[in-house]
Amino acid sequence: MAGMDLAEVVRRAGRGDELAWASLVRETTSLLLRVARGYRLGEADALDVCQTTWATLADALPTLREPASLPGWLVTTARRQSLRLLAQRRREIPAPPEPATDASASPEVRALAAERAAAFWRAAEAEPENERRLLTLLVNRPELTYAQLAAEIGVAPGSVGPLRRRCFDRMRRRLVAAGFEASDLC
Repeated sequence: MAGMDLAEVVRRAGRGDELAWASLVRETTSLLLRVARGYRLGEADALDVCQTTWATLADALPTLREPASLPGWLVTTARRQSLRLLAQRRREIPAPPEPATDASASPEVRALAAERAAAFWRAAEAEPENERRLLTLLVNRPELTYAQLAAEIGVAPGSVGPLRRRCFDRMRRRLVAAGFEASDLC
């Protein structure tokens, strides 16, 4: 878009000019990512917001009345997408993974493992969103580094350890209050 009028590039993209569309994407993607990251979304979620915003623009571009106002339109759409994604995440309750037990274990051992897992996820539901997402990632993707966990939940890498410790402390207190022995929680 260097040296080109934004309104003209928008009009050309709206008429199907692939070079104009590529120019719009290249020049404004960093803006969309900043908006999404402003909502503390992880990298994958920020990229999803970007993609959804671009898909929405692709549908709306031919009818856009004020091509020069595209940056404002993009920011507003990215904000709405970010808020929609956050609202959706708040409604998600992670499905507990199957308890890891030996298939040859007795029915009692399997039942106790299932009960412990169910109690763990019930206690996790009381955690704030970031902690719930952290717990889900720690259980389902234990190979992730702190940097990767931080990116997924939208916090600084140095915050993951303290966040994890506080979360585990609260979970331990809830589970002990629910009747589990501290030795059962290891």
